[in-house]
Amino acid sequence: MARTHTITVHHRQTGRIYTVEVPEDRYILQAAESQGVELPFACRNGACTTCAVRLLEGEVEQPEAMGLSPDLRDRGYALLCVSYPRSNIQAETQDEDEVYELQFGRYFGKGKVRRGLPLEED
Repeated sequence: MARTHTITVHHRQTGRIYTVEVPEDRYILQAAESQGVELPFACRNGACTTCAVRLLEGEVEQPEAMGLSPDLRDRGYALLCVSYPRSNIQAETQDEDEVYELQFGRYFGKGKVRRGLPLEED
């Protein structure tokens, strides 16, 4: 039987705090939902940032979190849909746009798009 950890999530958008028990072999989002907790999600496969949280305490394993850069993982961000708990956790939900900006902001929205050479007309 897998070890179980206490996961506390502050849902910033609603102001609610949820505490659930999650075995090490289950995704945190899946276990929270089975205990009646409604947290943000979209793709359920680690490709977007809708279920992103910032870990305040604790550790997760998230090998399938392709929606988060290694830099954001190192800074304590996790995707609950593909995160396995490795300790007790304190986390807070994030705004999807905040995480997207942290991850991709340096690439998008930085000035005008320049066109290449004009197409030759017939």
